[in-house]
Amino acid sequence: MDETGATDGALPVLAARWGLEHDEDNPMALVLTPQHLELRKRDEPKLGGIFVDFVGGAMAHRRKFGGGRGEAVAKAVGIKGDYLPDVVDATAGLGRDAFVLASVGCRVRMLERNPVVAALLDDGLTRGYADADIGGWLQERLQLIHASSLTALTDITPRPQVVYLDPMFPHRQKSALVKKEMRVFQSLVGPDLDADGLLEPARQLATKRVVVKRPDYAPPLADVATPNAIVTKGHRFDIYAGTPLTE
Repeated sequence: MDETGATDGALPVLAARWGLEHDEDNPMALVLTPQHLELRKRDEPKLGGIFVDFVGGAMAHRRKFGGGRGEAVAKAVGIKGDYLPDVVDATAGLGRDAFVLASVGCRVRMLERNPVVAALLDDGLTRGYADADIGGWLQERLQLIHASSLTALTDITPRPQVVYLDPMFPHRQKSALVKKEMRVFQSLVGPDLDADGLLEPARQLATKRVVVKRPDYAPPLADVATPNAIVTKGHRFDIYAGTPLTE
């Protein structure tokens, strides 16, 4: 849907780029507003729209007042001193963790296979790149690759030092207890039923480590236990060894 009032044909261009088709019966809708591209659950309008905003809102607050290098995700990927690893975020989602890592100095390549989510990320990046405050470093450090991690993890070059995985996992809580954003997001993409297949190629690709973010109640990815983890309230970051570069 186009709510911009413009007649420049932006919506058909967007649909063609991401291979999207109009479906009147689909409860999910991508809406182009004058400010941004957003996703809405049409049968639950009170949930509002979901969009990617690297410039303002929660992301800006987290960048300015969050823990920075002290955030659990930064510790998990191994940031220390001058060491700022090159990261592939193989399950980018709405780009939050990738943005945190980029904001503290890491170069991050985001992989996202869902075309709707990729379109939201691309829209957020376009606005972020144009921002006078963060645009310069954002262009250098945060990039989007629209591809399935199951195939892309085998041929990405150069190899990253870290592969980060945060597969969608079914929430135990119901309705209002789950953030509205997560409800809309899960309605769109569902759980990552093939996520177990990501661990081994991720370990082959990463030269240093693989970090897997899990809810505290979730089993380890692919049932591969690791003694190395950073535990936070509600989550843990399981850490696995990668495959060092050979001379």
